[in-house]
Amino acid sequence: MEGISVNVESLRKRYGEVDAVAGVSFQVASGHVVAVLGPNGAGKTTTIGCLTTLIRPDGGRATVMGHDVVAEAPAVRGQIAVVGQSAAVDELLTGRENLVFFGRLLGEPAAQARKRADELVERFDLGEVAGKPAGTYSGGTRRRLDLAVGLVVRRPVLFLDEPTTGLDPRSRQELHALIREQRDLGVSVLLTTQQLDEADALADRVVVIDHGRVIAEGTPDMLKAQVGGSFCVVMIADEGVRAQALAALRPSLPDAGVADDAIVVPAKGTWTLTEAVRILDAAGIEPDDIALRRPTLDDAFFALTADARGAR
Repeated sequence: MEGISVNVESLRKRYGEVDAVAGVSFQVASGHVVAVLGPNGAGKTTTIGCLTTLIRPDGGRATVMGHDVVAEAPAVRGQIAVVGQSAAVDELLTGRENLVFFGRLLGEPAAQARKRADELVERFDLGEVAGKPAGTYSGGTRRRLDLAVGLVVRRPVLFLDEPTTGLDPRSRQELHALIREQRDLGVSVLLTTQQLDEADALADRVVVIDHGRVIAEGTPDMLKAQVGGSFCVVMIADEGVRAQALAALRPSLPDAGVADDAIVVPAKGTWTLTEAVRILDAAGIEPDDIALRRPTLDDAFFALTADARGAR
């Protein structure tokens, strides 16, 4: 289809009795960033594996740049760059040698491979370690090298499976800038991440997967809008006290739920905040903090996955 780089229709993958991917459908438009979110075990990495021809799906259909991922797997591989969760570099080669090696492996002439390696060494701030064996790198530096290897050859579709794992905040920001650069160059990016702020900042569209199924899809703002208006957030670090507070709140505020160390309640103006304070005071519970705030993508994610699990 014109303008669509990745098209996924009812994709399925089963392992024994487990449906790892159970009918996933979505699209990635050309020159857009799509983030795939979901809890651990939701099927994100399996979906990426099917789309990159590393895993053969059991049903459905998917195409990348018009090529079927099963029937035309070699053609798909010629259109994609992939950065997985684990480093895929040769530890005995230096960083620069890794970049040149992968460039040559992917068909680049020697001179072009060396030139591209120099560009990536500079782009990923690897100059001080480029001449050292990759096995001596710190975890974050190895991750930067792995990302650079994934971009040795420019391809129209880039798959990034939790690419910021192990990166420090500065390196994360640099990677975010690189993803935006790729999008501006017309590259389609499919990104899985556990960092919801990352998806909020980068993605044109978000696909939420749980138990191998798409449970929501849309722009970050659209997903936030599904959650509603403001939230009353009650911060309580102690797990036992938090459970007591939740039990006290739910008779009057039945939509109260837990997200990380906080109790989150959809707010009907300041009334909800006032009511929560009254209930907690009556129960003798003093929160670490309590406030009203607008919804984030985190709120949307927790609400959507909680709804999906509650429906099972």
